[in-house]
Amino acid sequence: MLDELRSFVMVVDAASFTAAARPAGRSQPALTAAIQRLEQSVGAVLLTRGRSGASPTAAGEALLPHARAALAAVEEGRRAVAEVQGLQVGQVRVGAGATFCTYVLPAVLRELREAHPGLRLSLREGHTAELLDELSAGRLDLIAVPATPDPPAGLTVEPWLLDELVLVARPGLPTAGQPFLTFARPSPTRALLDQHFPDVEVALELNSVIAVKGSAREGLGIALLSRVAVAGDLADGRLALVDHPRAPLTRRIVIAHRGLERLSPGAADLRARLLGRRFGKGVGLSAG
Repeated sequence: MLDELRSFVMVVDAASFTAAARPAGRSQPALTAAIQRLEQSVGAVLLTRGRSGASPTAAGEALLPHARAALAAVEEGRRAVAEVQGLQVGQVRVGAGATFCTYVLPAVLRELREAHPGLRLSLREGHTAELLDELSAGRLDLIAVPATPDPPAGLTVEPWLLDELVLVARPGLPTAGQPFLTFARPSPTRALLDQHFPDVEVALELNSVIAVKGSAREGLGIALLSRVAVAGDLADGRLALVDHPRAPLTRRIVIAHRGLERLSPGAADLRARLLGRRFGKGVGLSAG
């Protein structure tokens, strides 16, 4: 049954039997046979084929989250058994947004690696919605993201930090009438900019915090960024705070996972380190 569920999820994700077969090293007839066995088992047609590829039926959509959860549970079980038996030291798969991947998590992951030299680490940068999907599907163990009003069911969400976002620009730059430099949608920082500064001109839409900072340092405009990302630039004078009645802004950052009992030993250690860690001005422990 696991092979059939895995084949079903692969076809759904690839939206094509042919596209799913190639990376899996399997033939298209083999995938088709696996799907047919699964359909016979559940008593319903799960996929339809059309000119645009394969797509799940209503029954397939109903089965999909359970198939993903079953595959994730089996993988977690294998990892837990392997760690108990000493076959491997463990793996931690963590995800976060660009700012925290760049300025916060590396130091914590270094500490984790020093404490457990054989631990395999995987850090995934992404936007909140895609990271929540990856976590729900079992492809990540733990994520750090801005709080959302309706996180997916089945996830445990724990308050972590209060993150202060400030306006910055090149020192001495006249700020009146300056355009803004920001991230492309659907960045959570861009969503805050759109919400609190809906009337400003956006001159540059970039994909990394380093690119936004670099453009601001060159005097191309004003940027709304996490204080943790610009602390060094403010200290050495490469950037300056911009006084504005709508800034600074504060957002809650949470840690999400699929439950304490489903965290591997390495992921549980990382969670404890994150919850116990304090950061500098503008990034502090959240009271919830």
